[in-house]
Amino acid sequence: MNQNPRQRGVAGGIALAILLGAFLLFQVQPVISKTILPWFGGSPAVWTTCLLFFQVALLAGYAFADWLSRRPQPRQQAMIHLSLVGLALLTLPITPSEYWMPPDGSYPAARILLLLTAKIGLPYFVLAATAPAMQVWFARVYPDRSPYRLYALSNVGSLGALLSYPFLVEPAMTTRTQGYVWSALFVLFAAICTWLTLRIRQCGDLSLPPLPPSNDSSGDDGRPTWWQRMAWWLWPALACTLLMAVTNHLCQDLAVVPLLWIAPLSLYLLTFIICFDRQQWYHRVGFSLAAVLAVLVLSYLPLAGYFERFYGQLGLTLQIAHLAKHVMVEAMVFLVALFLLCMVCHGELVRCKPHSRYLTSFYLSVAAGGALGGVLVAVVCPLVFSSYAELHVALIVGFVVALMILVFHRKTPGDRHPPAPKTERRGRAKPSSPPAAAVQASTGEPRPALSPVLRYSAMLAGWMATTIVAWGQFDRWDAERGIDRARNFYGVLSVRERFADEPEYHGRALFHGNTVHGYQLLEASASQTPTTYYSVDSGVGLTLRHFRPDAPIRVGAVGLGTGTIAAYGRPGDRYRFYEIDPLVVDMAWRYFTFLEESQAEIEIVLGDARLSLDRQPPQDYDILVLDAFSGDTVPIHLLTREAMEIYLDQIAPDGVLVLHISSRYVNLIPVVLELAHHFQLSSALIRQEQTDRFRTSPSDWMLLTRNQEFLQRDAIRDASIHPQRWPDFPLWTDQYNNLLQILHPPVIRHVDDLE
Repeated sequence: MNQNPRQRGVAGGIALAILLGAFLLFQVQPVISKTILPWFGGSPAVWTTCLLFFQVALLAGYAFADWLSRRPQPRQQAMIHLSLVGLALLTLPITPSEYWMPPDGSYPAARILLLLTAKIGLPYFVLAATAPAMQVWFARVYPDRSPYRLYALSNVGSLGALLSYPFLVEPAMTTRTQGYVWSALFVLFAAICTWLTLRIRQCGDLSLPPLPPSNDSSGDDGRPTWWQRMAWWLWPALACTLLMAVTNHLCQDLAVVPLLWIAPLSLYLLTFIICFDRQQWYHRVGFSLAAVLAVLVLSYLPLAGYFERFYGQLGLTLQIAHLAKHVMVEAMVFLVALFLLCMVCHGELVRCKPHSRYLTSFYLSVAAGGALGGVLVAVVCPLVFSSYAELHVALIVGFVVALMILVFHRKTPGDRHPPAPKTERRGRAKPSSPPAAAVQASTGEPRPALSPVLRYSAMLAGWMATTIVAWGQFDRWDAERGIDRARNFYGVLSVRERFADEPEYHGRALFHGNTVHGYQLLEASASQTPTTYYSVDSGVGLTLRHFRPDAPIRVGAVGLGTGTIAAYGRPGDRYRFYEIDPLVVDMAWRYFTFLEESQAEIEIVLGDARLSLDRQPPQDYDILVLDAFSGDTVPIHLLTREAMEIYLDQIAPDGVLVLHISSRYVNLIPVVLELAHHFQLSSALIRQEQTDRFRTSPSDWMLLTRNQEFLQRDAIRDASIHPQRWPDFPLWTDQYNNLLQILHPPVIRHVDDLE
């Protein structure tokens, strides 16, 4: 069919608009979130509130696109869309001014939602509606071509935004510049939309094409069935649940490596790109079998020790149990399993995509299903589970679904798998429907009957595999339950007993994921001995013991943990702790006695430390301890120039800032040295390298002060080293900071090393 000259360039324009729109849609999320983060304290609640807004705005945009697609002519649709783009231009630039800074800490969620609505609400809404709306225009202009590959293109744009921000955009620009550049790209997007609108108006009549004739004897008219619509919700819901559950496990339980979250999200988007680019890329049997094997291996790893002992009794040797605690091995297996299961979910989703007439309803359902999975993991599961149990539930469900696909799959003659018909020519593809109909057999040749021996062997193998998966996932979930385990918005906390057979080391530890946040010896005579990173020879221990040994001191501490440093308190001392997680406070009082038995006066302020310090009158602290960096996550908003100004306002002129900068993955020394240079503070690094179980742990503490006399005291001077500033290292501010420049390779090889 010859192309109408008026159609030339329309396909390229639509593709460019969708690609750029998806890029801007994903890019604006970190840009605006990072801009407002310091204003609201930098707590995870800020990110969650932003994600809530983005999810609601995305659904609203898809719903608008669905409504727009019901207009009779794309020319009318394009004009309405362009009008909204024009209104969105009036809200630029997206960088909020100081007018939007909150005057106090009241109603933070409402203030964030109001700010986001005012600054990026309309642009984000228009961008969200762009991909589905323009795919409808594409289907009208080119009725013989499938528009679904454009969805793969939109995910390419999303993936480009995801990878470019931390590696290209963030290191090169301040957040204010990022906002201006994004706004300029949105103007370019508006220009493309204007050109497209003019071109579409020249394409003549683009009425809705008739549904293709049905090939079914049932007289199916091509309309989606109820179970097909259910599939549009449940497949993305399962995939999103797997994504968030695996990300939580990798980034909070296994290894809290900065930017590690990029890997699972990239794989998730890649499966969208593969499946929607060409349905033939999804080999149903191959990916289902691979997913079953991946989950089986994942479930076998925690059981390897049991099986090795069993094999040993049979005289066999199979040494693989050490792999079960290898961080890289476990991370790779989880990522492979996530990729394969998401391929199954999105491959089955593509198999049940409808005729282009129902394209926008399809995308709206897909977005709603993803939102459903996100709400389950982010909101429901923390209220229901005391651990990341949804990970194990999702893996078992994914395994069962993949196994059912293998069992019920029917081969279509002449193909490796049922191909994706061009829906505009031959009707819709035979869908999958959850839960049982999701793996319904496709029309085609019946599978040849298996012999009884093969049939029963297959059933036995399936039963054994399912048993191993269920056992392995339960064992992984039940591991390290400890004395108590609880979960809230900030993660999973557990209290565990250690070294019960060694009285000298026997004690109780507080864990956040796999990171120790304090340890108390249970022997009565040693219960008030400071341990781990806070031992007497650590930087904080030396400072608290030698700052003013003959007079009371005022101490502020950002981060509570088990309250170990309260053990240094003497009569007349005042210790005030700033802690954001109420669960930490509860466990510190309930399972540890550092706070209760301290001789100092103890006070705890609940909330974000930076905001709390900024909103209180000057406290004239003699020592301000910043202990919020030892969990391998980096609360950047606590290490900027603006944050340092707040700290200096709160300490006495001769006071000392003590920063705990121990980390397996980032080197915070150059950041702190640059801050010290900017504020003309003297600095010293006190490094403790010895390890004695949990009695002492390796630690790095940086001391910043104008009190030269304190730094010259024998105990401090003898323990101090003085690293040099990095040449040309930039000063971190709320507007600019770059995590990539301080990353260093992890030294962790086994999960045991995390303790």
